[in-house]
Amino acid sequence: MKLTIPFDRIDESVRSAVGGKALALARMAHGGMAVPPGLAVTTAAYGRYVRATGLRERILLELSRKPFEEMRWEEMWDAALRIRNMFLTTPIPDELADALREGIDAVVGEQPVAVRSSAPGEDAAEASFAGLHESYVNVSGSEAIVEHVRLVWASLWSDRALLYRHELGLDVQHSTMAVVVQELVAGERSGVVFGRSPTEPAQAIVEAVHGLNQGLVDGTVEPDRWVLERATGRLVSHRAADREQAVLPGESGVRLAPLAPEVRRRPPLEDDEVARVFALARAAEDRFGSPQDVEWTMRADALFALQSRPITSAAPAEGDDKRAWYLSLTRSFENLKQLRRTIEDELVPAMDAEAARLAQAALDALTDAELADEIDSRDRIHQKWKQVYWDDFIPFAHGARLFGQVYNDVVRPADPFEFTRLLGATRMTSLERNRELEALAGQVRESPALAERLGAGEEPESGAFTQALDRFLDRYSILPQDGATGREALVRLLVQMASRPPARERLGASDIEALRKDFLARFEQDERRRADELLDLARASYEWRDNDNIHLRAIEDEWHRARAEGQRRLVGHHGHQAGSAPPEAVATLLRDPSHPVAHEAAMRQDATPAGVQPRQLLGQPAGPGIATGTARVIRDPSQVFDVQAGEILVCDAIDPNMTFVVPLSAGIVERRGGMLIHGAIIAREYGLPCVTGVPQATERIETGMRLTVDGYLGIVTVRATRGCGAEARAGAGGDTTAG
Repeated sequence: MKLTIPFDRIDESVRSAVGGKALALARMAHGGMAVPPGLAVTTAAYGRYVRATGLRERILLELSRKPFEEMRWEEMWDAALRIRNMFLTTPIPDELADALREGIDAVVGEQPVAVRSSAPGEDAAEASFAGLHESYVNVSGSEAIVEHVRLVWASLWSDRALLYRHELGLDVQHSTMAVVVQELVAGERSGVVFGRSPTEPAQAIVEAVHGLNQGLVDGTVEPDRWVLERATGRLVSHRAADREQAVLPGESGVRLAPLAPEVRRRPPLEDDEVARVFALARAAEDRFGSPQDVEWTMRADALFALQSRPITSAAPAEGDDKRAWYLSLTRSFENLKQLRRTIEDELVPAMDAEAARLAQAALDALTDAELADEIDSRDRIHQKWKQVYWDDFIPFAHGARLFGQVYNDVVRPADPFEFTRLLGATRMTSLERNRELEALAGQVRESPALAERLGAGEEPESGAFTQALDRFLDRYSILPQDGATGREALVRLLVQMASRPPARERLGASDIEALRKDFLARFEQDERRRADELLDLARASYEWRDNDNIHLRAIEDEWHRARAEGQRRLVGHHGHQAGSAPPEAVATLLRDPSHPVAHEAAMRQDATPAGVQPRQLLGQPAGPGIATGTARVIRDPSQVFDVQAGEILVCDAIDPNMTFVVPLSAGIVERRGGMLIHGAIIAREYGLPCVTGVPQATERIETGMRLTVDGYLGIVTVRATRGCGAEARAGAGGDTTAG
């Protein structure tokens, strides 16, 4: 099979080698439509590359860490980033690269091009999967084009493709990728046309922007939209956009530029041009036999077809199918900047004001019925802010991921998560809390008399330590909810912290500044400002990934405070035993103490492991280093106060409100996976080994088991014997080697 085939030599006989996108372009060109010249890099080139470099086996290993159906979206993103980094750091063998450059030079020479995916099955009538794979615009020179072909190959294993793995038939042994290399037409107006509306079959839709299509496709630039009567082409409606920016060719790649005032006032298309674009869609429909979704661009008066695919209607989503939401988490740089402004200027101040208002309420002055209403009201308020968290805060986490991809493209590090070093040492509330805890532990460490008194369960009545402890408790919420019990538990934790050397954060401000300068030095002057903006955005994204939960927790605590007051009254006034009914029943019982729910005890039992004790568990490497210690399994947040110095913390997921015990631990194991979940973020701040995404971690591991956590490979080894404390090959506090 040939490695490259020009459009004018592509026909149906090579469909499996060139993919649906390349075949469609060739068919349009053969039919007399204006299509920019180009070629297909065939699937044979991809196959030769992954076989010669051993990448096929490495991808298989990466995707075999965990059953695919158990992978969360964070884990898919992490796996995709690791695979992409394999492609970035694995050069194309010289003989193959030379052959590709020769084929590319023969067709496009030094002309700037677009490099797009053309996977077999992509752009098919059954499912187009538009936008699942990467595209690159304004790439010049065969050397750069071959590099971008490699990036398109990598996108075969993107998180978006992995989400649609079943429908795509994606498997390591048989999946492959062809690539379209097409001469770039720098059109002044661009867009898409749907020959038949996906939602209204009697209508057609034309969308257009000034500049290149890239802004419309990635959501950066809002398009003007025309709705037409499909049968006649008659204009039904026109919705004008806020025309402020356009995507234009840059020195390399593209740039976002403001539109001149006179251009802003003018729609991208006149009425007769809308008709021409619609006619292009009808011509494509005649050519392919079904309504088409056509990308197009106009340069002067010339109209070019850039690609065409059948219009598909999405199948009804199953009740638990959240893939559309997962895909919506991927945001553009401009969208993320706006989201940051919304979070920092509007949402967080409003959330804090809500929590402060609730905190001022005198709950003990309310009647039982009023307290029941207040509990229900706070429940609704909490649910409202939880929805805001999912709608705005979770998508903002993509800022760190976007930076990670840019960093890897520029730096090409051996460690695909090296970029997280630049994101550390931010103003995380949890880190500030941990620093204050460490200062309290330092007072205990420096005073044997105080340590002895606290260890015996006695707390000094006054003094610097007591005052500092009071200030800490006034400022921060801790578990468990009960104040007295929480204070005692915190004192026990401080005694544990004082029993080992002070925890130290891995990186400081000077380290981060050095890393920042090294990163920015890799950009030319005109690109450096944007790279610095992206880094600043990513650091904010990384910081809010942790802080958002703490702000939300302040509202949740006020909801819990009202329920705790209700529980107190039920015990004191109505004789109910505390905990004899689920917390959600408190408001009901306050209104009607004889309600049958009073007799429904909340059955809470810790999960117990079943079957044979595992010897080795596989997860995702999320914090470099190796540590051996005794497992401390946390199945309820209140159990964090049981953690002993040097233990391995094992849990479903570490909540930001639990991270104060992380510095006490020797390593972290979590069932939930992802490099950007809270436990992984804090573990890296302290240089602790961390493995996430371990299936059934809290069920298959018991407190007291001996674990070795390998944060380099993502492996947790379980020893048959059990003991107390951590092995001390490298001194007190366990055997820990951090990278």
